[in-house]
Amino acid sequence: MKIQGKVDDLPHGSLAHNLMVEIKNLSKKFNHIVALNQVSMQIVQGEAAAIVGDNGSGKSTLIKMLTGDLFPDTGEIVIANQSFRRLSPRKAMELGIRVMYQDLSLDNYKNSSENIFLGEELMQGPFLAKKRMLTEARQLLDHLHIQTPDLSEVVGNLSGGQRQGVAIARALRKDARILILDEPTAAMGMTETERVFRMLQQVKKEKKTMVIVSHNLLQVFDIADRIFVMKAGRCITNVLTKDTNPYELHTMIKEGL
Repeated sequence: MKIQGKVDDLPHGSLAHNLMVEIKNLSKKFNHIVALNQVSMQIVQGEAAAIVGDNGSGKSTLIKMLTGDLFPDTGEIVIANQSFRRLSPRKAMELGIRVMYQDLSLDNYKNSSENIFLGEELMQGPFLAKKRMLTEARQLLDHLHIQTPDLSEVVGNLSGGQRQGVAIARALRKDARILILDEPTAAMGMTETERVFRMLQQVKKEKKTMVIVSHNLLQVFDIADRIFVMKAGRCITNVLTKDTNPYELHTMIKEGL
């Protein structure tokens, strides 16, 4: 197994021009609890990166830094060569950062089309342009190979995989440059999980940068190009998926380096 080592060990030169996300020495304390301790990462444009680790390793805190829901105590966040000491939720949205938490933030009483356009509805005079939204929603879903047969069905009645597809379509319609997925298949069965990862493979073909937070190491190997391992608030290493396996990764998480 080839360990890629610290972020500073990654090759520079042409890589620097292709970086979409660079996290530099982020730290965060909650009273006396150290949630993040000098965390650094580099994610290349178009790459699918996974962040893995046990509960309490700092994964959720790190994601909230990228979405502007939490501010770091120290460190720097660089998005597409723009440097920030901290991000606000509005600035994260402007930069094209979209996050999908486990609850997906869908309106269960609206249909797929209405959810895809939620907050950015198309209008025809004073009225909703429902037919146009329906047509564009279907085109987007078909382009992503997302199977949601009846767009008029409220999303509360859809399967977990179909709901995930609607959430992905909404994020991409809003020009997601960086798509963050927090446990994208939590509580899903095997069939639904496979369906979701087929969708993510299609998103990957669109050259979107993805950050996937997951406890499921086998799923991570199906989609990620690079895996960052977190433990006790630190990023202890990052590895290329092709250079490791789930057993070695599990050992890293449990024992560290």
